[in-house]
Amino acid sequence: MLEAGVAPSRLFVVERDEALHNLLVKRFPQVRILLGDAAELTTLLRPLGISRASAIVSGLPLLAMRDSVRDRIVEESFAVLAPGAPFIQFTYGLASPIPRRKLGVRGEVKSRVLNNLPPASVWLYHRPTATAA
Repeated sequence: MLEAGVAPSRLFVVERDEALHNLLVKRFPQVRILLGDAAELTTLLRPLGISRASAIVSGLPLLAMRDSVRDRIVEESFAVLAPGAPFIQFTYGLASPIPRRKLGVRGEVKSRVLNNLPPASVWLYHRPTATAA
């Protein structure tokens, strides 16, 4: 993401494994690397004064998680995303890793690598914003 031009001051990384967290802090000292669980995202960001994010990029193995954990991560993510902001998920597999109807999100595949084993996909999700009646 840094190579794509995202300013380090706008990038927050959440990592729950302490050893990997420490490695990331050393490798990317200009980026804020938070030690914690994505299922507690609002709690992690609150002390930093962050209530809105312009995007979330996830490589979490959502397909391998219990439904309750996956759903909590998605809900926490959309709780901090600005209205209409994207949740971008890298995943291995052809199906959506997020139950769209259940969680009230729209999603589409933006990219696939079918010759990868297992196939890899990048999904782009949005939660529809409420419209005035």
